[in-house]
Amino acid sequence: MSAADTTTAKVPPTRQSPPPPPVVPRPRGRRSSGGAATPWLLLAPCLLVLALVMGYPLVRLVTLSFQKFGQSQLWGFQPAESVGFDNFTGVLGDGEFWQVVIRTIVFAAGCVIFTMVIGMLIALLLQRVSGWVKTLVNIALVAGWGMPVIVATTVFKWLFDADYGILNAVLSRLPGVELIGHNWFASGPQGLAVIMLLVVWGAVPFVVITLSAGLTQVPAELEEAARLDGAGAWGVFRYVTLPILKPIIVMLTTLSVIWDMGVFPQVFVMRNGHPEAEFQILTTYSYDRAFVVNDYGQGSAIALITVLLLLGVVAVYMRQMLKIGEVE
Repeated sequence: MSAADTTTAKVPPTRQSPPPPPVVPRPRGRRSSGGAATPWLLLAPCLLVLALVMGYPLVRLVTLSFQKFGQSQLWGFQPAESVGFDNFTGVLGDGEFWQVVIRTIVFAAGCVIFTMVIGMLIALLLQRVSGWVKTLVNIALVAGWGMPVIVATTVFKWLFDADYGILNAVLSRLPGVELIGHNWFASGPQGLAVIMLLVVWGAVPFVVITLSAGLTQVPAELEEAARLDGAGAWGVFRYVTLPILKPIIVMLTTLSVIWDMGVFPQVFVMRNGHPEAEFQILTTYSYDRAFVVNDYGQGSAIALITVLLLLGVVAVYMRQMLKIGEVE
């Protein structure tokens, strides 16, 4: 074999890979009935419990609101008599009812405003303290939040007692202040202010914990960029922090309105089970009509009107959340 033959050895041809099989588009069909039914099967136990716990009382409430139902009907001496909208016309035509509605709205608005403002201030403060201080404050908040309402109401009742209340004794030590024997519940506005303080005290921990969790999602880069652009503390909060926290604030405000419109044990226990006329709000007014006056029909009508008012609040909340979703 010559040198030319050795240098011109044949190189075997490269093997080409076979072409990929054609992609056949899968027909778009509807999901199987089993897949569509799975979420409903998972929700079925919860829906069943809600139907039993809330469905029957709500249906019974609506039924009673259209009936004449008193003690005679309660004990079975007389059958329940349908009266149409008479209970509603009687309630809506009563001037006392509208005074109670206005008092309830003012009371709930005050509770919500103070709860949200104080909760936001504490949440912002917790972002600027050391870790162990933040832990101690969170423990105190959770302890206050977990205290039963009746226990907290009893403690506040003792604090503001006219004869043995510690608040009167402490305030009387200030120069020019004499509150020994002062009755905080002698007037409706002053007494409702004390009850409002109790409601705010119990609601602030939830707001603080929720807002603190939301503040952790605010990017530090945006805050630093705002400061470099010359924004002060209020500017950073208004243009950076507040827009990011808006969905949480809307949710907390809506929940606070619903809870504060439904306040009952704080007023009931503070007034020893017999709230005076100037302390009546919608929940206690409905209770008095049903269980003190023994007019269960009108009491149910007042409760149903309260439910409709709260549904209006929920509708506003859903509308705001849909707007936020469209913007995002």
